[in-house]
Amino acid sequence: MNDSPDGSNQNAESPKRQNSTGPSGGVEPLDAEIVDDATAPPPQPPAPDYDDRGVPSLDYVREKIETRYATSIGAAELAENTPEARSVEEQEAERERAAKARLEEIRRSMGR
Repeated sequence: MNDSPDGSNQNAESPKRQNSTGPSGGVEPLDAEIVDDATAPPPQPPAPDYDDRGVPSLDYVREKIETRYATSIGAAELAENTPEARSVEEQEAERERAAKARLEEIRRSMGR
């Protein structure tokens, strides 16, 4: 079934754009600005550690992992040298000694 004068079948779901009509029934011209392609910025080259598809290089990933690891090791070393950390370590050691003593007491009471 051909609904349009040019023989094409157009329906409401057609992606073709309808022209707007003016008060006189004719087609109104669209008011648009012509943009020169030379004014568009040139495409950005990929970062040095990435390929053209945006995938990081293995060296970049390795360096990032090693940096994070070194940072975490340094933070742990700094944290264990504080008075609060030493106090926590002493508390943990005391709990461990108390737990071993209680375990020995239970074993003795069971006859082992």
